[in-house]
Amino acid sequence: MPSLDELLLAVARRLGRMRSDDPRRFTGLVLVGTILVAALAWYFRPWLHGIVYGLYTTPVLPVAALVGLGIAALARRHVGALASGQFGFVVFVLVLVAGAGLTGFLAGEDIGKTTMERATTAESLSETDPAKPRVVTRSVASRYASNTLNFPQYRIQGGDITVRNGTPYWSYALAPDGAYNHYTKRQHGTVLVDMTQQNAEVDTVVGDIDKGIGPAFYNNYRFAMLKQANYLVAYGDPFMVVHENEQYIAVPYTKPEFHWLPLPYTTPEWGGVVLVGPDGDIEDLSPAAARDHSVLREQKLYPFELAREKVAATKYRNGIVNTFTSHEDEIEVAPVPGEGNDQPFLVFTSDGPEYVVAVEPYGQAQGLKEVWTVDSRTGEYAVYSPSQSLFGARKATDYVRQAARTTDWNRFTPSEPIPVVVDGQLYWEVRVVPSDSSGIAYIAFVNARSSDVHEVSTTAEVTAFLEGDRVAAASGDDGATAGRTPALVVERVAPNGTVIETLEVYGNESVRVVQGNATTTTNATTATTEPPAAG
Repeated sequence: MPSLDELLLAVARRLGRMRSDDPRRFTGLVLVGTILVAALAWYFRPWLHGIVYGLYTTPVLPVAALVGLGIAALARRHVGALASGQFGFVVFVLVLVAGAGLTGFLAGEDIGKTTMERATTAESLSETDPAKPRVVTRSVASRYASNTLNFPQYRIQGGDITVRNGTPYWSYALAPDGAYNHYTKRQHGTVLVDMTQQNAEVDTVVGDIDKGIGPAFYNNYRFAMLKQANYLVAYGDPFMVVHENEQYIAVPYTKPEFHWLPLPYTTPEWGGVVLVGPDGDIEDLSPAAARDHSVLREQKLYPFELAREKVAATKYRNGIVNTFTSHEDEIEVAPVPGEGNDQPFLVFTSDGPEYVVAVEPYGQAQGLKEVWTVDSRTGEYAVYSPSQSLFGARKATDYVRQAARTTDWNRFTPSEPIPVVVDGQLYWEVRVVPSDSSGIAYIAFVNARSSDVHEVSTTAEVTAFLEGDRVAAASGDDGATAGRTPALVVERVAPNGTVIETLEVYGNESVRVVQGNATTTTNATTATTEPPAAG
């Protein structure tokens, strides 16, 4: 059997003989081959989107090419054609790499300063809507959706927030599972997990979608979208929308805005939303048209990634050089534990759904520098700078760990600290989640000024807290016991090891344990106390 090198050599000889024997036939074959390749490239252009869009949004590329060709032309007078070509290519690569790095900084500075100029200054933050609390984290919702799935040929895919009849849900696509099903089946429905309920409240809407999430390209929403909607834009993650029992896929996108001086670069701006219907029909909507569309009337529309990028770019508010030298007034988006979910967080407020981004001072500081809010339907930015010292999201999780000293933090994780506002007070809502994301152990509200930790364990208690009803702070003392050390600590422990409630008993008090008809009384002054068990 001939080797690959021998086959290539035979083909080259055959083409050479064809070219010399019948030039017209050779030219015709080349033309047919070129047309065939162009036709295939045009049909499968969605697969080439990343490359084409990358080149389109790198306008420094032609500059690097011109410099490289110019250097090669000059070098050709002194060295051979091959050497000059190699030298020109090296110059092209160096100019492209250096230019891309410099234009990246220019784009960041432009985005940051433009965001600062266009943002309004907020005197206060909007009150959190008690009817739409964020209780279930993304990781727990994914676990709930998987645990209740009873379709053997499908799996859940995605994970984003949608609103149905006024209630926010985590939404997932029922995508084909396995190679055979990937090529033979369509998206089979939508799984909705109620994010306002601590227990697993899952609703599955069944029905094949003509162009959905997960199947092969001929049944895939993205392939159809890139052929029928705007091609030269950057599409974000899709999310499911269930409207009047019909399933839709919504995809926000950004478009590049070109800048030519001092070097050519691009910055992203909100372009609109593509809406894919259950029958595969595709609508490319402007931001205004998306807000007016009946299917999208309750939904977030602004791109998640754009909100984070613009807020993060405000670190360049004092220029590029400042970020490498003195770091004056520089910020950074606070890193938070979230099991695959990060800022910005979508919070439902009295003014509607808003992206909220908490930023800290650059470096080791963990105080709250600013809170940025972005209207998720209009894209309007506002920045709130607290007038007093408040601690940030990362420190809030430390206070939760400190308040619950008996929780085994090797088995539980404080997750997704979300800023919520109750009666004008800023709190961090921290969900304590088992390491396997099997549920919500409890929820802690941490006062951003006093560091008091308020622990709640049920959805009703979450709603009550957001409505202004206070529970006892886990870190505080009442007047009668201030400064005293309890003689006995009684813990109420859930089956999963979570401490649900703690009772402190002092020297002049006793504990009465009632089980059935038997009653046991223990005096705190004579009780033998042991260190609390982890759990």
